[in-house]
Amino acid sequence: MYNSGKFTVVGAGPGDAELITIKGVRALQAAEVVLYDALVNKELLCFAKNAELIFVGKRKGCCTYQQDQINELIVLKALQGKNVIRLKGGDAFVFGRGAEEMEYAASFGIAVAMVPGISSSLAVPASQNIPVTKRGSAESFWVITGTTKSHTLSKDIALAAKSNATVVILMGMSKLAEIVGLFKEQDKADMPVAIIQEGTTEREKIGVGTIATLGEVVRKKQLTNPAIIVIGEVVRHRNQLSNIQQKYQRAKVTA
Repeated sequence: MYNSGKFTVVGAGPGDAELITIKGVRALQAAEVVLYDALVNKELLCFAKNAELIFVGKRKGCCTYQQDQINELIVLKALQGKNVIRLKGGDAFVFGRGAEEMEYAASFGIAVAMVPGISSSLAVPASQNIPVTKRGSAESFWVITGTTKSHTLSKDIALAAKSNATVVILMGMSKLAEIVGLFKEQDKADMPVAIIQEGTTEREKIGVGTIATLGEVVRKKQLTNPAIIVIGEVVRHRNQLSNIQQKYQRAKVTA
């Protein structure tokens, strides 16, 4: 039999507060405790009017809580009979450790639930008019973590570099030189690339170039984490769409 407390993992979306789901908002409104991450838009906390708010965010080089401590805090609050929400950026099942936290809570007899979120791996490129698939350009896409648990570059990136798929890399800025090297090895120096920093937020920055020019683009635009790297022919769609719109406007003016 489950204890009276409940633990729900909620995906907060990629950054824009309006990109959380209705179900996610309702979960926050019913929350008694909210543990939230660094990438969560703090505007969303306004929905949790009756909840204890606990920041457990992690950034590179700075951890308020270690993962083990977060797990223990979830269990502590839930075993007190509280409705505990774990609010995570993007979708908590896409490199978000949501599954691990649910398993840990369930091992103590706590009822668990999941509210999916809009993943930054899809929404952030889309917000910049970059589709991850497009007929004639990409038939599939990879979503890969740039840095593994052992702090090394994921071996899947080398495999993805050999394909014609769109490659979306999260948490990869610290491994950028290695990533570029892998694509150059596959003779893809001219492959289009976009790096989008803090996508869908007011602080959003974007740099567009090729594998060959990526280092220069990053330096010029001063791009850093948190950012998403999108590699593939689909990146061209952004300029193609802009050109179509400009052509239409010029034709409209001269008509």
